[in-house]
Amino acid sequence: MKLYSTNNRNLKVDLKEAVMQSLAPDKGLYLPENIPALPPYFIRNLDQYTFQEISYEVSRSIIGDYIPARDLKKIVESAINFPAPVQMLSDNIGALELWHGPSLAFKDFGARYMASLMSYFIRNDDKHLTILVATSGDTGGAVAAGFYNTPGIEVIILYPSGKVSDLQEKQLTTLGGNISALEIKGTFDDCQAMVKEAFLDPDLNNKLHLSSANSINIARLIPQSFYYFEAFKQVFRHNTEVIFSVPSGNFGNLTAGLLAKKMGLPVKRFIAATNINKIVPDYLETGIYKPKPSLSTISNAMDVGSPSNFARIFELYQGDHKLLGKDVSGFWLNDDGTKTAMLDVYSKFGYVCDPHGAIGYKSLEKLKKGELGIFLETAHPAKFLDTVNEVLDMEIEIPEELASCANKTKVATLLNNDFQHFKAYLMGHNIP
Repeated sequence: MKLYSTNNRNLKVDLKEAVMQSLAPDKGLYLPENIPALPPYFIRNLDQYTFQEISYEVSRSIIGDYIPARDLKKIVESAINFPAPVQMLSDNIGALELWHGPSLAFKDFGARYMASLMSYFIRNDDKHLTILVATSGDTGGAVAAGFYNTPGIEVIILYPSGKVSDLQEKQLTTLGGNISALEIKGTFDDCQAMVKEAFLDPDLNNKLHLSSANSINIARLIPQSFYYFEAFKQVFRHNTEVIFSVPSGNFGNLTAGLLAKKMGLPVKRFIAATNINKIVPDYLETGIYKPKPSLSTISNAMDVGSPSNFARIFELYQGDHKLLGKDVSGFWLNDDGTKTAMLDVYSKFGYVCDPHGAIGYKSLEKLKKGELGIFLETAHPAKFLDTVNEVLDMEIEIPEELASCANKTKVATLLNNDFQHFKAYLMGHNIP
């Protein structure tokens, strides 16, 4: 299996190098050189396969024989061991619940698969691996849970101070062990830029064996495609035309959906649903891509002003704005519109959405044209407790997974938004 950089098709590496490097030396993101189409009989008979079997078949199709079948099955089985159910709210609108994993967010699929894959790759190495990850909310908790106590791997999580929910912060700052948290005086985009710069810094790379658990890493992207197949399996007999509305921040989730479509999943189209950080919806409307500083909202996991994975989307469609527009529509809401959407879905269906899922729901109401629409409910609403309780005027139940960390003591190192401070921290950090 070969992968190439989105900045240079001639810069090619194998899967292990792509996963362990995360970012290409030329700052590009890795994509598979070939995206194989799954056999039509497999697509037609998805309902004959379990979620784990689907995940294995998709993995095998992309990875080929680079990892022996027996080892690949173990990786899939250890990572994909919780469901991704579609809750039908009406005859033509469903919620794909991606929060049934340990951190109650969709990032669990990618984080656990990546942890298993990296553990496989370093099983015979004597080097310790340092994972750097920037989070706007849910990535940090999922990565912390996925990599916790993984031998040979230390995780350092950067998150923007005051811009994640209290429970999200507790999930990534209370585990200890091989998980360290850095509270950055800045935005998610600042955190992400510092991580990217670290990978290109020769001093750090001479001292540390660095990798990333953000969606810039192809190991995160592959498993995120699994649940599109699983969702389609659950609903495709209801209607032959299916669309997905994808709440989007760094755009890894939408990229994975487009990857699934390239592999043969007969999705009619996608909706890129965002908050006021609407860089991609604006591009879809105007053809002009203009990143901006991110703005804070109640849907904080989507507070991204320069989405990394747009480079992959651009590459998948060869920079053709019209071609991309046939498969993807844009939609966005401000905070007031998000709150109205949360109330709307609850009053109509008695269903509690988190702020991100509510934007996905509203996009279907506005843009769906008779198809069966599925919106991604990316995190359990209790992770946004204050917002949900205030908007719906109710007290929702907190799952045990969250309640257990709510009273734990936060442990985080506060750093300025400055790469040299971050570099100094890493250079002085003791790797076990």
